[in-house]
Amino acid sequence: MSLSKINASAATLTKNRTEGSIVPVSGMCVTCVDGCIGMCEIGKSAYRGHEVIYPQPFGVITTASEKKYPVDYSHFNIMGTAVGAYGIEPDSDQAIFPAVNLEVTFGHDRGIKFHYPWIISGIGSTDIAKNNWEGLAIGSALSGTGLTIGENVVGMDPQAVMKNGRVVDTVELKHRVKLYKDYQRNGYGAIIVQANIEDTRLGVHEYAIQKLGVECVELKWGQGAKDIGGEVKVKDLKKAQMLHERGYIVLPNPTDPDVIKAFEHKAFKEFERHSRVGMVTEESFAERVEVLRKSGAKYIFLKTGAYRPADLARAIAFASKYRLDLLTVDAAGGGTGMSPWRMMNEWGVPPVELHSLLYRYASYLHQRKKYVPPLAVGGGFILEDGIFKALAMGAPFVKLVGMARGPIAAAMVGKTIGRTIETHQVPVYIERFGQTKDEIFVTASNLRKELGDAEFEKLPTGAIGLYTYYERIAQGLRQLMAGSRKFALEYLSRDDISALTPEAAKISGIQYVMDMDNAILEQILNI
Repeated sequence: MSLSKINASAATLTKNRTEGSIVPVSGMCVTCVDGCIGMCEIGKSAYRGHEVIYPQPFGVITTASEKKYPVDYSHFNIMGTAVGAYGIEPDSDQAIFPAVNLEVTFGHDRGIKFHYPWIISGIGSTDIAKNNWEGLAIGSALSGTGLTIGENVVGMDPQAVMKNGRVVDTVELKHRVKLYKDYQRNGYGAIIVQANIEDTRLGVHEYAIQKLGVECVELKWGQGAKDIGGEVKVKDLKKAQMLHERGYIVLPNPTDPDVIKAFEHKAFKEFERHSRVGMVTEESFAERVEVLRKSGAKYIFLKTGAYRPADLARAIAFASKYRLDLLTVDAAGGGTGMSPWRMMNEWGVPPVELHSLLYRYASYLHQRKKYVPPLAVGGGFILEDGIFKALAMGAPFVKLVGMARGPIAAAMVGKTIGRTIETHQVPVYIERFGQTKDEIFVTASNLRKELGDAEFEKLPTGAIGLYTYYERIAQGLRQLMAGSRKFALEYLSRDDISALTPEAAKISGIQYVMDMDNAILEQILNI
């Protein structure tokens, strides 16, 4: 059985002509006919070439792998119990699911506090991020969770001011930081600014710390979606030339007269902007951490991707040695922007395997009494069951789950509903709940009461959508935790989940469901 859809996908706007008869090895139609207009990925590549590497249409989609991995988080189940309670009195009147505490604190001084154990772990310079930033920033701030401003935001800002190759003023980064901070409440949550190699050269972290008052910064080695630097499509020639001038790799060269002529004649409609890949060494890593601390960074994070096991070991070893405040490990298959489609499907270590290795390496450090940084894991998580399993899989080291596509989807839906309300064209599917924000969004009454009428009316519906989505996940997670009799995150453990197959058990070290509780069964049965 093929694990990938390898020659046609909605992500590349391609399909097979003989959809019912496809060669499993190649994904080609069983009969490839002379005269076909080329609907599959091979055919489309014959006339659009490298454009077909990337998901389409750019700017209005998020994408993630279609590959079915041999083992995934659905191969684990959550274990409940009928006995006792952790973190609360074992009293039926007290041990109710609304009493579950989902707050998490971390950082070298435990000064970062979130209402919920998840974070948006990197939304950068893509149009999908920019067009939905209001909802993402305000919704995250109101919820008291973390939001990471991803790579290349400054470099992509046409209004950013540079002096001697370093940023001295921006519009976009200032806007993104301010929007979050304006809605942050009671010190919960955090806005994090990420930097790749281009951002580092531009001095983005120093600018964010010293000019924008950002406390949390993140070094970026990579992500789960791809093995190269960030990329976007650019439809404006002047912007492509600006990015070329700022040092980005822009393809084709927007300063070449022949390229300019071809673009003006619509031979192609988009330029590609690429970031360089970083070259990790311990010496340069230690030096950069020291520079950031001297610049005033209060908390320093690292995000790494689905690289080979040795690189994961380097990430946690460096984060331990230089006492970082969070290490995020993003597994293969994820993605929010324009990662190459085949790379997204076929590259990297999948979630269960990567997170199992992470637990193994963290345990190794812990056993040797080394500092283990707080950990976050990413890899396609969207709802409470996945979050529970990820936290249990990595317990006690994993404190947060990184998400992106789920929150973006919630913000986009909220925004779209707002537009239909404004135009008095609420779809029938939604109209059954009402015609106004207060009727449609189930959290509206609480938000209105908490913020007051004037502030509530200012809220973009994208933010209400994200807030409401988070509220659902939180309640669902509380229910799952109460069923396992764990009333605070600190009590979650690896035996709160079981492996459903011997293969899943072997990879993860989680007990096979048929072997669970063997140590106490004889004692229970010996009555």
